[in-house]
Amino acid sequence: MFVVPSPGSSAPTSPFPASVIASPSPARLGEAAERIAARTELWLPYVRFESPDRYHTRLERTATHEVWLLTWLPGQGTEIHGHGGSKGAFTVVRGELTERVFPPTSYPVHPVPRRLPPGPVRAFGPRLVHQVVNEGPVPAVSIHVYAPSLTSMAYYRQLPDGRLVTDRVEEVEE
Repeated sequence: MFVVPSPGSSAPTSPFPASVIASPSPARLGEAAERIAARTELWLPYVRFESPDRYHTRLERTATHEVWLLTWLPGQGTEIHGHGGSKGAFTVVRGELTERVFPPTSYPVHPVPRRLPPGPVRAFGPRLVHQVVNEGPVPAVSIHVYAPSLTSMAYYRQLPDGRLVTDRVEEVEE
């Protein structure tokens, strides 16, 4: 979905540095998320908000990575989830999100919420399990980059004692 130049115009520079394509580490994916966030013409036309579920759309998918735009009305959020072994990074471009990270352990956990304002990038490895929610009073927008492209998402349930159990695994549509 990224903007394609019209005939006779110059091609826009890629939002992805060559290093992302060659070596998609979480840090490199974070750099790509920052570059895309700075280029509002790439994502702003796709921003919309829906209820009761969050709106999301894939902006780009290549052999090495993919880019998603997510929008969040106040109160909307994800379930506790993992990214099927993909590395990733995301940045909030409008509003504010709250993240809770669940470390890989069989022991009970009670994660501390972390506020994610616009600007900073949250990069992560393939084993991250987290929950992201818009706990603020205004709608939020975020840009997410994953490598490799998502093929499945694992969803978890937190038991009353704080332990996580796998609820289900879903395939991500092409």
